[in-house]
Amino acid sequence: MDALFEYSNQLISEVDTAFIRYSYHRINWQNRLIGLVGPRGVGKTTLVLQYIKSNLNIHQTLYVTAEDFYFAKNRLTDLADSFVKSGGKYLFIDEIHKYPDWSKELKLIYDYHKNLKVVFTGSSVLDIKKGSSDLSRRAVVYTMQGLSFREYLALFHQTEVPKFSLEQILNHQVDAPQIPHPLPLFNDYLKKGYYPFAIEDDFDLRLQQVVNQTLESDIPTYADMNVATGRKLKQLLAIVAESVPFKPNMSKIAEILNISRNNIADYLLYMEEAGMVVQLRNETGGIRGLGKVDKVYLDNTNLVYNLAKENQNAGNVRETFFLNQLRTEHQVVSSSIADFKIDTTDFEVGGKNKGLKQIKNAEKGFVVKADIERGFLNTIPLWHFGLMY
Repeated sequence: MDALFEYSNQLISEVDTAFIRYSYHRINWQNRLIGLVGPRGVGKTTLVLQYIKSNLNIHQTLYVTAEDFYFAKNRLTDLADSFVKSGGKYLFIDEIHKYPDWSKELKLIYDYHKNLKVVFTGSSVLDIKKGSSDLSRRAVVYTMQGLSFREYLALFHQTEVPKFSLEQILNHQVDAPQIPHPLPLFNDYLKKGYYPFAIEDDFDLRLQQVVNQTLESDIPTYADMNVATGRKLKQLLAIVAESVPFKPNMSKIAEILNISRNNIADYLLYMEEAGMVVQLRNETGGIRGLGKVDKVYLDNTNLVYNLAKENQNAGNVRETFFLNQLRTEHQVVSSSIADFKIDTTDFEVGGKNKGLKQIKNAEKGFVVKADIERGFLNTIPLWHFGLMY
């Protein structure tokens, strides 16, 4: 256990607290059992280490990763018991889904140790959702996504821009004199600004590793797939990547991939929960969001540029960005007259020459243009929607 403390203290001391992700202030850290989930590479580990460094007594705190060899011979419950007996109060467990029966043991830890606060993180959102049923009424689970354009400006360019609500954006209340020429920065963000690790070298290679790990390990392990089926996931993701955007035709996909059409909806759902794709549903699903899937997009624009290489479509990139950024605060569905709908407002997304034809019959409609710096009337710059979190 001494080795665990040594590793924990080293990581905590080395973490940089200059830039803090949006999720940090949304989490109620006073809860006894907190889950933080999200796709690989969005900064969950850094966030919990920053919280420890800024707020907790290091002598009462332990950070471990469930991938540690320690857990090959030791149980989480035993670790928690020893930790509490030595005066421990705050236990952080990273990559929890790597630990067998993690949810049952967390439940026992929660019930046995009333004065211990536990935070766990997981990249395999599927597995976390499955395990969370054992922790209902106990764990509060937060979901974290990648950088907004606003966060990218802060991390990559040390430029602080305030947050703006959707209402403020639609009312042309965005005021960002800090970025007099936002479009070159915005275009860079679309290519390599969503994942915090893009600030390091070899971004494309690192992102490819995230994709491979997700499709070849996380999803197959969760869904009990064989290696060949994992390869089918990569083929399906490639099809989505080069579409404009992808409108699922189950029979056609089944033929291309040589699989049963009954499996495709499951595969897409697995990839959505793992942060690889997002499915745009129609509004018939109501509050539960179970409407029919109209389109499938890659989860974020960095994935489009990484996976589609030279075949990315400009319209697809714009729509992917809009959906990605708006979904953190709003339920986005497909529109019968435009690209997207949020509550009673329709949005048509396009380039600077996009006209008003699609929204002329809308009760409330806006055209969102990618290649303009400032908006007017019911025309809004696309980059403004990157300032919401």
